[in-house]
This record gives sequence, C-alpha cells and structure tokens, in this order.
Amino acid sequence: MYRRAWTLLVVNAIAMFVWAAITAWSLGRPLIDPDGSFLGPAMVRLPILCIGALFLDLVPRALWISRGRPSRWPELVRDRWRTHWTRERILLVLLGIVCFYVIYVCYRNLKSFLPLVSDRMYDRELHALDKILFFGHYPGSLLHDLLGTVWVAHFLSNFYLLFIPMVAIMVTVWLVWSRNLSYGWWFVTSQGIAWTLGTISYYALPTLGPGLEYTYLYNALAHTGTSDLMSSLVNARQGVLWGDGQAQTVAGFASLHTGIALLWALMVQFTVQNRIIRIAFWVNFGLIVVATLYFGWHYVADDIAGVAIALVSFYLGGIASGQRFDRHGLASHPTTTTSQVPVNR
Repeated sequence: MYRRAWTLLVVNAIAMFVWAAITAWSLGRPLIDPDGSFLGPAMVRLPILCIGALFLDLVPRALWISRGRPSRWPELVRDRWRTHWTRERILLVLLGIVCFYVIYVCYRNLKSFLPLVSDRMYDRELHALDKILFFGHYPGSLLHDLLGTVWVAHFLSNFYLLFIPMVAIMVTVWLVWSRNLSYGWWFVTSQGIAWTLGTISYYALPTLGPGLEYTYLYNALAHTGTSDLMSSLVNARQGVLWGDGQAQTVAGFASLHTGIALLWALMVQFTVQNRIIRIAFWVNFGLIVVATLYFGWHYVADDIAGVAIALVSFYLGGIASGQRFDRHGLASHPTTTTSQVPVNR
C-alpha cells in the first residue's frame, strides 16, 4: 500500500550513503557517527527512543484502562499489541528508523566534509543581500535593538538548543503513534527528503553564517549556551581543517532548523486535530526563525531556502505516501479506515 513511500525512503537512504561513501573515500576519511550528545550515538539513540515509546504506549495505557488492577494488564497489553503493532506498523517503525538513521548520519558526514571539498564561501554576497533587504541595516542588529540582548538571549538560546533532541523524538512519535500509517510514512519520507535537500544546498552555496563570519555584530549578546556551542563549532571546524579533528558542523545555507521546524508545523497542521498543539508548533517555527537571525546562525536567504525545502519535502512526501492534494485542501490516503484520525481542513 505504501510502496512508493518506502521505496523513495530507501532510495534516498542509499543515494545519501553512496554520496557520503564516495566523498569519504576521495578524501581518505572514514564515515563516522558524529552525533552522540543525546542518549549516545544515533544508532543507539533511535532504538532507545522507540523501545521507550513502545513501553509508554503499552504500559501506562494498561495501567489507566485497568484502573490499577494487575490482573487485567496482560490482556490489555496483548490487545494493544494485536490491534496497534501490526506487521505494517512494525515495518514502518523498523524501516523508518534504519533509513532515517542512514540519511541523518550521512548528512552529518557530508556536512563535515564540506570545507575539505570546497573553499568557496558566499557569506559576503548573502550579508550584502541582508543589508539590502533591511534598507542598510542587518537583521541581527535590528532584533538586538528590538528585543534586547540579555533575557531574550537566554530564552531563545535554551529554546533553540532543544531542536537537536527533538529531531529524534519527533521521528519516533510519528512512527510509533500515528494512528494513520500513511502519516507515519509521510513524516519520515518528508524528513529524509528535507535532510537530503539541505545537504545539497550546503554544497551548492557554502557559507559560515553571519555569527561566525561577522562576529562583531553579535558581541553585545549575553553569554549563553549558544555562545558555547558557536565556540565549539569553530574549534571543531579548525580541527578538521588542520587534520586533527573528526567532524565539524558549520554550514549556513540553507537553514535546516527553519526547514525542519516548518515541516513539523505543517505535519501537525494537517494530521493533528488538537488546536493547542497546532499553535505550539507554529510558535516553535516562528521562534526558530527569530533565533537563527538573532544569534547569526543564518542569513535571511538561508531561512527562505529552508522554507522552500520544507514545502517541497512536505509535498513530495505527501504524494509518495498517498495523500491527495486538491483545491479543498488535503485529504488522507483513500484507504484510511474510519477508525483513524481524519485530516483537519
């Protein structure tokens, strides 16, 4: 039923792996899992999240429905396993985890290889474009004047840094708890496309970002976790360039923070009925965009490109997973049963 979605997902993962492997071979560097900051490396982190989600899906539900009567727990767990954890669900979870892991790790490796592949930089051009768009001013400086440089800096920093663990959590939630299987395929397929398009954009238009290239514009900001992260990114990049570092993550165009946050908001908008959750994810997207400019992670063009990546990924993932786009909005896959959550319009 979802052959187009999982085929696209698998082909995407294979293409990213081949690209990363060829690049690594040409540079004489190994492929590594560079992201071990949250629950260990990605190949450990995602299974842990899924096992944890399975536990949270089965156990609290059994406790709630049984009203604390242990004699009913085995029956409720078996019933949930039989009705929710079908063969199609298990395929979605396993294939989704493996392919997303491959795509994400290859993305991180290709991002790390970028300064070794090309020394081109387009910061000057995008910086000049920012000044033109804001009539002789820079967006970061305007936001500093408007919002201040202390309390807002700490708030946006803490908020921005939540993005990293949220990447794995959101994939897990959609794979495990999407009542409509097509939504799970839609989410993970779109995610794979977005991370791939983001990688291509890094190689098409390499930049460092204004916060690293024009640091004097951001010196007034209070010291936050973002300040420490930027310093660590600079050190990691220098380590890679000097030959004694394993990985670096500096690449400005396009903003995948913006792209992925918008992709989350779009998925929630079209697949979740709860209005509060919808609003929360649109607020999340807005704050991410503000933070990218406030701290100098990105230029305005980076955010615009991130929005474009999200829209393309959202649409292609929807088509592949059987969603129907028409003038009335979006309708679910025609095989969706009546027991599944309807799409809101």
